[in-house]
Amino acid sequence: MADLSQLGAKPILVIGRAGMDLYADPPGTSIEAAAKFTAALGGSSANIAAALVRAGQKAALLTRVSDDAVGRFCLAQLDAYGIDRAHVSFAGGEARNSLAVVETRLENCQSVIYRNHAADFEMTVQDVQAVDFSRFGAVITTGTVLAVEPSRSACFRAFDLARAAGVPLIFDVDYRPYSWASAADAQHAYSRAAALCDVIVGNDVEFGFLAGRIEDGPDAARSLIGAGAQIVVHKMGEKGAITFTAHGALHTGVYPTHALKPTGAGDAFLGNFIASLARGDDLQAAVLRGSAAAAMVVARVACAPAMPTPAELDAFLAQHPAPIFA
Repeated sequence: MADLSQLGAKPILVIGRAGMDLYADPPGTSIEAAAKFTAALGGSSANIAAALVRAGQKAALLTRVSDDAVGRFCLAQLDAYGIDRAHVSFAGGEARNSLAVVETRLENCQSVIYRNHAADFEMTVQDVQAVDFSRFGAVITTGTVLAVEPSRSACFRAFDLARAAGVPLIFDVDYRPYSWASAADAQHAYSRAAALCDVIVGNDVEFGFLAGRIEDGPDAARSLIGAGAQIVVHKMGEKGAITFTAHGALHTGVYPTHALKPTGAGDAFLGNFIASLARGDDLQAAVLRGSAAAAMVVARVACAPAMPTPAELDAFLAQHPAPIFA
């Protein structure tokens, strides 16, 4: 069992994609009606890294990007956010970066994602073995990284190397069916990953998927504590979240917000939850900071640019009562 108290001692390594998001502009415009678009850093792993650095935690990214203008845009954005990209390499040939065309609106929000021959899926075991995992305080990955080879094998090799170095593993289930060849393939890979990780975060649909039935999601999340995980956060949308540990369960609600879009909440939650633990906050405070960050990001345009600073998050928390349940 890795020591979670070391989270704040070193940078955190995030594994997975960085991409370009194109937002129909101005906010509220449909893609079909848009005359212009605004570009931003995207990709769930890059968004998590952006959330971490905005929260004051050092972060690095391990991935591949396409050897073209979109890939170089991602590199420039990582630099602008202060995310270490020493372990970001180019994928050659026909590999292309993830590109998402997104709307900033709550009702019927469209997000069209282009991921053919995705560059991040070209990450290899050799890429991973070039990393000195002892330099990092934790490794975060999302489930999308496991969807295809060679990325899947590379990720599991990263897990092995991180565990050998005593580095905590943090897993965001992030199940996206369109990335997988089959549901059975996804369930097997996710179960294998969850059995190795110290902190696991997912929503009701994702834990229900792991369990085989949506109604069994809470039991599946709770059972991961007995299987070796130290913290499991089961997010339930408007119903809040239940955070399981060996000491019991913490039920928290959501913060009220005037949402502009449904995207970015999960990345904001995870990045700020881990950054809060890294700075020494207790579990309840960390969950609440993650929840507040999620509320803030859905009320702002884009995802990575919307991640709050500590001062912004402190001001939000000071104005909103903590949604704790008995």
